[in-house]
Amino acid sequence: MSLPAPSAGIKLAQNGGVDVYFDSRGRRVLVDSRTGEVIAIEEPQRRGAGIDRLRDAGILPSIPGNDPAALERYRLFREQQLGLREAPEPVYRESRRDAGRYGLYDEYDYDDDDGFGDRPFRDDDYRVYRERNRPVERRVLPPYPDGQYARGEPVERQPLPENPITGSTPPSSGQPVVRPGDGQPSIAAPRKMETEQVARLQVLLDRAGASPGVIDGKMGSNVQKALDALVEMTGERLDPNDTARIEASLMETGGPAFMTYELTPEDVAGPYVASIPEDYGQKATLERMSYTSTSEMLAERFHMDEDYLKALNPSVDFNRPGMLVRVANPGKPKTGKVERIVADKGRKQVRAYDIDGKLIAAYPATIGSTDTPSPSGTVKVERIALNPQYTYNPKINFKQGDNDKVLTIPPGPNGPVGSVWIALSKPTYGIHGTPEPSRIGKTNSHGCVRLTNWDATELANMVRPGIFVQFID
Repeated sequence: MSLPAPSAGIKLAQNGGVDVYFDSRGRRVLVDSRTGEVIAIEEPQRRGAGIDRLRDAGILPSIPGNDPAALERYRLFREQQLGLREAPEPVYRESRRDAGRYGLYDEYDYDDDDGFGDRPFRDDDYRVYRERNRPVERRVLPPYPDGQYARGEPVERQPLPENPITGSTPPSSGQPVVRPGDGQPSIAAPRKMETEQVARLQVLLDRAGASPGVIDGKMGSNVQKALDALVEMTGERLDPNDTARIEASLMETGGPAFMTYELTPEDVAGPYVASIPEDYGQKATLERMSYTSTSEMLAERFHMDEDYLKALNPSVDFNRPGMLVRVANPGKPKTGKVERIVADKGRKQVRAYDIDGKLIAAYPATIGSTDTPSPSGTVKVERIALNPQYTYNPKINFKQGDNDKVLTIPPGPNGPVGSVWIALSKPTYGIHGTPEPSRIGKTNSHGCVRLTNWDATELANMVRPGIFVQFID
């Protein structure tokens, strides 16, 4: 018989160690030799299989079933077994017919030899029984082959590496720097990472200056570009699967990836606008291109996707001061002096280098489009404007809708260029922010270089007029 399916509380032996016992009822009991748990209980094999075949062939009469005489004989037999009735004297074959006085054979008139005296003895049934019920031998598992299985070894504490992000020492000047595309394959992200695990990785990359764009818990192309940039910064790739290293690096670079923020009356008060119209003519009528809600403002402040912020705080009323909100902890903005900027159209990324040619910051970017391509070659930074107003001129720029006149759109994070404008020496072109941070690196722009507002602000604080901006394909 086949083993019964294990219940939720039974685990089958995984190493082949099974002990076999027989209980008082003749049942085979299979026991896991490692845990002592009962795996299965097998009922004993019926010993009358050969008799059943004789009955099926018509050689022996069929089972009496509920025949009254047969039941009476069984009752008498059981009473004798239990000591309630004295057993009859032994009956031998030559006097078998006399056994009728005991009520045991009054129904069937057998011959002395039962008709089988001239038949040869067959031991097939017994041989089959022995084969089916032979003892199960317990076999010893072979030893593990050397070098193929993990073995317990003593663990020694090692000093922390100099670089808390990748666990390596940054390459010094004079050493070759591993750059993306130099033949070193990227480490593939796991097929399915937990959303919060990805968000922790995004926070760590943001702190390192390799911006992933919005922190949204999604393992997308912007995260992969940030990992590639980190290779150029440190000379070694951070494995997104190494959660222990990521957690340790977070604690070394600013603490946990998430923190609790309490909404203030100023947060709730705004000022906010009900909505931002798509039409530039209507935009020009507003006093300010403000945020539309407290949640949008908080999402940008903490470098988060607004939908992800709401998903982390499903029960929070963002219009109520004093509410505790779980937010990302991206750390302090990157600092330094940028001497050269590379706008990589193919990678959709902006990279900032210092005077020694070391990469100090990288940002996902939206760079131009087929209809309105970005510049080629090298230009210079001319001026930097924070919180700028935007001048729309359909004769110079693109035409939006039916607007054919010059319009002045007020400043604000939801304006066409966001909260930053880094003007370039090529007229009408610049590096700027965006009102839609979640779409950075995934859509096209009108020829300019678009970053998230916080990335554009960080870059603006590290550049100065006169530095070169190189556009590469």
